[in-house]
Amino acid sequence: MSKLRARGEKIRLFILENVEAHPRDIGKIASEHFNISRQAINVHLKYLTAKHSLIQTGKTRNCSYKPSPLLQWDNIYPVTPDLAEDIIWRNDILPRLNPMPDNVLKIWDYGFTEMFNNAIDHSDCTEIHVYIKKTPANTEICISDNGVGIFKKIKDTFNLLDEKWAIFELAKGKLTTDPFHHTGEGIFFSSRMFDEYSIISRGISFAHNFGDREDWIIEGNKHRNGTSVWMLLNNHTARTTKKIFDQYTVGDDDYGFNKTVVPVKLAQYGNDELISRSQAKRLLARVELFQIVLLDFEGVTSIGQSFADEIFRVFVNEHPNISLFPINANDRVKQMISRAESVKLS
Repeated sequence: MSKLRARGEKIRLFILENVEAHPRDIGKIASEHFNISRQAINVHLKYLTAKHSLIQTGKTRNCSYKPSPLLQWDNIYPVTPDLAEDIIWRNDILPRLNPMPDNVLKIWDYGFTEMFNNAIDHSDCTEIHVYIKKTPANTEICISDNGVGIFKKIKDTFNLLDEKWAIFELAKGKLTTDPFHHTGEGIFFSSRMFDEYSIISRGISFAHNFGDREDWIIEGNKHRNGTSVWMLLNNHTARTTKKIFDQYTVGDDDYGFNKTVVPVKLAQYGNDELISRSQAKRLLARVELFQIVLLDFEGVTSIGQSFADEIFRVFVNEHPNISLFPINANDRVKQMISRAESVKLS
């Protein structure tokens, strides 16, 4: 491939990846990014429009662009004893996603089959709805069921405070309501593989964007049963499933999920501060399943002495084989952690 052609493809890929965020000024954004004229960018915009990769509306100053879907498809699957995620993937999903690079297909294989199987095995639903939208830049898949709701089921199974706390436990990983049949790793790793990932159930949403250190809890107004899982991925990402698994593997065990990141901020309720031992104990629930635990204090302005003591002195003394590492802590939080650790070492 010539250098000129390669550069042209790079410009067109940039346009496709950014046009949704900049429908009216994508020409200006691309021109500045590649340091070339608007006229040169317009050539690529016309090419993508002619190839039906972009849809143009309006003219001159009122001109805007949006990606043209290559595919929009949906289907409803009644839940029967013979419904199997691998068969649905092979017969219905994979043919509609292709052509795609192998690494991208492997991510979709993992994410789709894990989420579809969760709906079959855990949701107590009678039907599962699958929606696919593929554009030249990205593909999104939504899997919805009419079951009891994932956060409610976790809350009831583990006797948690509320459904928001179920999201916090999901964020740690290794959480399952059926440990005999499942490891509880599917949601954790799926949420880390995709560019955008969210679970919506009974008016509460758990979301994670690739590259973010945090998960998010968003509350809505609609309280209906069922669960929807939405996943979006760039069609040309260089990401691989192995790279994601390796981030949470320690030592020579290539397949061991033994490292996790705990988003401490999710343990807060509204404006409540993290001050009590009870809060610390809830924060540390199930972390003994891991060898290395990164406590991410991003967004936490302060913690109390009892909270810090329970984590960094009591827990550490009781679990010498588990390594706790605070990350992204501000000076006030660091000071309280150091105080607890100094008592431990004295």
